[in-house]
Amino acid sequence: MKITALFRRALCILLLVPAGCTGVPEGLEPVGNFSLERYLGTWYEIARIPNSFEKDFEEVSATYTLSEDGSVRVENRGYDGRKQEWKSVKGRAKFAGAADRGALEVSFFGPFYASYNVLVLDPEYRWALVSGHDRDLLWILGRSPVMEEGLYDELRKKAAAMGFDASKIRRVARTGANNKNGGQ
Repeated sequence: MKITALFRRALCILLLVPAGCTGVPEGLEPVGNFSLERYLGTWYEIARIPNSFEKDFEEVSATYTLSEDGSVRVENRGYDGRKQEWKSVKGRAKFAGAADRGALEVSFFGPFYASYNVLVLDPEYRWALVSGHDRDLLWILGRSPVMEEGLYDELRKKAAAMGFDASKIRRVARTGANNKNGGQ
């Protein structure tokens, strides 16, 4: 499975300005007492603030696994609704500071990293609210592809209280493509 040229270009642009793509949104802090072991596995995108590098992608998920050398492998998968095909991209993640703080950096292309900040995390690691380096990048994630409406609304309110524009948050479509050729 190959990445679309647009998807690749957008990620490259995002990652080619490392100083501008790392850090935590002003005034916010990633969660403490973070356990990488508990975070590993598959997370499903429930909703996001739309961004250029995921345009036309639905059924998005990310799987985190530990490599033999101790680094974290990341595989993002999504269904390109425009092209009607599955796409995936592999990368790696590392901590941006202490290993018990939910601040990571992820790279899909070379040595350039972008922020991955776990801002709110369920004590049982069933859902998370994650941002990039600023308030234009936000994801609501879950261990299941479907989230209860009340919890979804609560997480949107938390995002708004943190200064994110909750009116921009859009649910990721669950089209059933996951059950067709290449789904998880």
